[in-house]
Amino acid sequence: MHALYLAYAVAISTVAVRAHDLLTDITKIQRYWDHFGVGFVGLPDGCQIESVQTLQRHAQRFPTGSIDDGENDQRFATKLSNLTLPSNSTGSFTGPLSFLNTYRYPIVDTGLLTGIGAATELASGVSFWKRYGRTLYNATVGQIAYISSFPDRTDRAPIVLRTTGQSRIENSEINWALGFFGSSFPIVPNPTFANVTKPYEVVIIPEGGTENNTLASYDSCFNVNDATIGVLGDLDLFTFLPKYLTAATARLQNHAPEGFKLTVNDTYAMQSNCAYEYGYLGMSDFCELFTADEWAGFENTLDMECRAQGLGYLQELLARLNHTLFSSSSSSVNSTLDGDATTFPTNQPLYADFSHDDITTSALTAMSLDYIRDPPSLTQFPPNPHRHFILSHLTPFGARLITETIGCSLSDPAPVEKSRVSYTLGQYGYSASNATHKFIRMRLNRGILPLDTIRGGACGNPTSGRIDGICALGDFTRSQQNSTAMANYNYSCSKNYTITDPTSGKDFDGVIFQ
Repeated sequence: MHALYLAYAVAISTVAVRAHDLLTDITKIQRYWDHFGVGFVGLPDGCQIESVQTLQRHAQRFPTGSIDDGENDQRFATKLSNLTLPSNSTGSFTGPLSFLNTYRYPIVDTGLLTGIGAATELASGVSFWKRYGRTLYNATVGQIAYISSFPDRTDRAPIVLRTTGQSRIENSEINWALGFFGSSFPIVPNPTFANVTKPYEVVIIPEGGTENNTLASYDSCFNVNDATIGVLGDLDLFTFLPKYLTAATARLQNHAPEGFKLTVNDTYAMQSNCAYEYGYLGMSDFCELFTADEWAGFENTLDMECRAQGLGYLQELLARLNHTLFSSSSSSVNSTLDGDATTFPTNQPLYADFSHDDITTSALTAMSLDYIRDPPSLTQFPPNPHRHFILSHLTPFGARLITETIGCSLSDPAPVEKSRVSYTLGQYGYSASNATHKFIRMRLNRGILPLDTIRGGACGNPTSGRIDGICALGDFTRSQQNSTAMANYNYSCSKNYTITDPTSGKDFDGVIFQ
């Protein structure tokens, strides 16, 4: 998936494209999407967050070699380089494309984490400490990061983190840990980084084979490799390109040299180059070539790229909430690792898993959170700006899906509209001894998800559910009783079936039934 997290839709004239209609400021198309979910976001009186699970996406990366990603970008770069060879010169690019006359493609199709990506993850670890670590570990005044010992100087048990073995995922975990544990800014500088991993242990789950791995669940979902089933999103993407990029292609063609014919795939590569160059260099001349509507169209192509394979992570989330281990697996769960408390502890105040964007969206799909069940249109352009499922808003680079377990003194605490800082553990009346009522709240980046939209109504519904997104722990667990049956994991991932009319735009609800 690409690096863009586009901003609010802007009204653009469709009669003519004027210079000021083009987006020239990358900050307008890159920011986290906060304005979704519930309107009441404060923690109720008498309540406090008692444990947290975060599913963290890797941050900015180089493209991969897939057809809709680095392969198309590299094809366009080769097309440019062939043109700019002196023996093949047929004129020059002009106007906004003038930079292409001396352009050199700066990207490699390695999928590796960039330096900007590493900085994003480090900052995310710092942010996680500030929002959660301070209260989970009852930090002292001025404490800037996690301390691996209790006040009496006895050691805390190491915190177990989990990551896949893929380079960008593991490096994301490393940099997040630097931020959360404060390894690069201790009170006494530690230039040799001696013992920096002492406070935590890392479970590295292999990725890229056929092993069970909830953080890369496509490895054991073999139909992902099917020539049609595995590329449904790609087929939809290339069907949609002419719908939203034909006008942009014609506009840019006016600035191309004679004999250099731009296609919608070329124009799509330019948008992709904006995303990846910005994630690598922090700047790109491609970013100012398109209108807000055209960036909205680009967003819509990203929405077509998701698969529902999140059952395994959902099962792990529930196991942690209920403090249970696995003895067998009916999904991508690795029951060997998850049956061992040393590699799958269930008694930590925090759990941090490092993975990919499609695992996050797949987990929400497996949960039947209908708030985001909003399939992209293959025909509407500009796309509906108010749709809930916009992938670049939900899972940008560095995205995090956070599940909070909240203890409260009341069974139905009054919702609080405004967010407020917990300067101390008991600032708003929380006491662990009388917080006998447990609730679940889920945060996607900075927005709180409405759990009353989980199908079946166990957490309520839009008229009877809580307006702050909180759901009682028992009700949340009950809301997921049918999640395994609804995922139909074995059939969807392993059986032989055919998808008729794969470019119809049909919403499969993340599952195939016989």
